[in-house]
Amino acid sequence: MAEREKGGFWVGFAAAFLYPVTYLARRVYLGGERIPREGGALLVMNHVSHMDPAVDAVFVHRQGRVPRFLGKSSLASTPIFGKIFVGAGSIPVYRGSSSAGDSLRAARQALQDGKVVVIYPEGTITKDPQGWPKRSFTGVARLALDTDVPVIPAARWGTSQILDFYNKKLRPFPRKTVTHSVGEPVDLTAYREKERTTAVLREVTELLMGEVTELLADIRGERPPVGKPEPADGQ
Repeated sequence: MAEREKGGFWVGFAAAFLYPVTYLARRVYLGGERIPREGGALLVMNHVSHMDPAVDAVFVHRQGRVPRFLGKSSLASTPIFGKIFVGAGSIPVYRGSSSAGDSLRAARQALQDGKVVVIYPEGTITKDPQGWPKRSFTGVARLALDTDVPVIPAARWGTSQILDFYNKKLRPFPRKTVTHSVGEPVDLTAYREKERTTAVLREVTELLMGEVTELLADIRGERPPVGKPEPADGQ
């Protein structure tokens, strides 16, 4: 296991709380060494279950880094997880409000300060019946283009087989496998000098989520549906 970035009391508390959750499943980690051991990095991931942040946090922590999540502002007000979420340095997203831009500014600052920021561009758990990513929000493109840090796609699969909150299903047994796969950083050089038009932001978003979807397809051993995914809620 890599020597871990120090994170303070709340990160230690989160680790003590979240590591046992991951023991519900067998863990397979692929490409974890692609997460840099120091310096800022933007980790772009798919979202299939309410269990994802717990297993993703432990995965990144096992690579020696402290993850900062961009997550719904409602998470910050939950009784226990909210304390962990805020205390560990994660960033609430106030979508659809005058404070929405503050979230991206805070995430940019975290990246510039050398932190690993985890973002779920879909904004919420996919409603696709087969668990493929939805068409995502373009905030990930703004963040990727406005910072000079590695932008790294990653996919995770298996959590929805354990916890499917929308359908009120918790199935820890028989024990499932949760697989994480990390890809190579995406080269965005061709886009960095372009004007940040809606079309450019959409193209970059689809490029990044396309890489995530390819990683997911490899994990699952099957191909995603042909054609563009449906929009995420609210798009």
